[in-house]
Amino acid sequence: MGTTKKYESLFEDLIFPNGTTLENRFVLSPMITNSSTREGYVTDDDVAYAKRRSHAAPLQITGAAYVDKFGQLFEYGFSIDKDRSIEGLKRVARAMKAGGGKAIVQLTHAGRFSKIALRDFGAVYGPSEMHLNTPVKHTVIPMTKRHIDHVVLAYADATRRAIAAGFDGVEVSSAQRLLIQTFFSTFSNHRDDEYGIGHLENRMRLGLEVLAAVQKVIDEEAPEGFILGYRGTPEETRGNDIGYTVEEFLQSMEAKLEVADIQYLATASWGRSVYLQTIRQGKFKGERMNDVVYDHFKGRLPIMATGGINTPGKALEALSFSDFVGMSTPFVTEPDFVTKLKNGEEHLINLELSMEEINDLAIPDRAFKDMIELMDIGGSLSKETRQELDKLYKNK
Repeated sequence: MGTTKKYESLFEDLIFPNGTTLENRFVLSPMITNSSTREGYVTDDDVAYAKRRSHAAPLQITGAAYVDKFGQLFEYGFSIDKDRSIEGLKRVARAMKAGGGKAIVQLTHAGRFSKIALRDFGAVYGPSEMHLNTPVKHTVIPMTKRHIDHVVLAYADATRRAIAAGFDGVEVSSAQRLLIQTFFSTFSNHRDDEYGIGHLENRMRLGLEVLAAVQKVIDEEAPEGFILGYRGTPEETRGNDIGYTVEEFLQSMEAKLEVADIQYLATASWGRSVYLQTIRQGKFKGERMNDVVYDHFKGRLPIMATGGINTPGKALEALSFSDFVGMSTPFVTEPDFVTKLKNGEEHLINLELSMEEINDLAIPDRAFKDMIELMDIGGSLSKETRQELDKLYKNK
């Protein structure tokens, strides 16, 4: 039994600008498993989870790896901010590539959303001072030029470590209000210096400096075919207000392509069915976000649609306005999603989860600490299953 004809387009090769070929259009998108140590070192659970999914998709991206101790997004996420992390990261890279796919490590700095830094150091940083009330009342400390330079260097050093660890590429994420995005946003950036809101070029400056520094390391140290990906939110919204428009985002991406050899752009945002989100303001108002981005870069830069893609039908729909599709929560409970679909066994795809399956799926117990919330947002599992998983975590 072979692939059902209507899904054949999902199994066509995808060729990146640098010549790297993927054998189908699926991507294992980042998902936090909270299975590293408190210090950010890789554990056996990290490796087992990655290996169990090594055949899931031809391109696989790790959960957020923090490049700086003040940028840690998740409590038990793994670090890439020190050379001592390299040996553990080698194990993860090998496990991810065991099924023949490409392993990408996502590089992140959470900025003002680093609740771990707030807990451990009593401080979080961002482009401008902000007074926030969650998770506790605190003030965001505006970054100095020296601190900005330190963060740019941290991304470069993290790229060196990724290369040393044997990853096939890195993904720089500025989506979903991480540090780089907050500099681009008029919601959170009120600076009056060269990184401030006086000109669009100022707001995009941090992202450009990070990518230029990462590209320099790739040029000097990476093997041929090394992949540089970028993850961004094309329009930032807060109610009816806009932090930046999709037109500004596209302009910033054009500038990024001038300083870095980006191989793909993954679109990401918050909410349900993100891959179907429509634009709130500007000349593209009402149009589908991914349609606009895909049409703008068609033939120049592969676009990955993400967010709420959890069935074969949704994957096929997303492929009509993207080059490939990223899925995260479906691969948690169904690592064989793509294999079954390729073999014409769509009816065997099962996103539900029983307690008896957790060990076979190599899902770490602490994964549900943050994973349940993500599953609720994406709607990948039934309410009953998510409630059972919530009980499992709370009983640990």
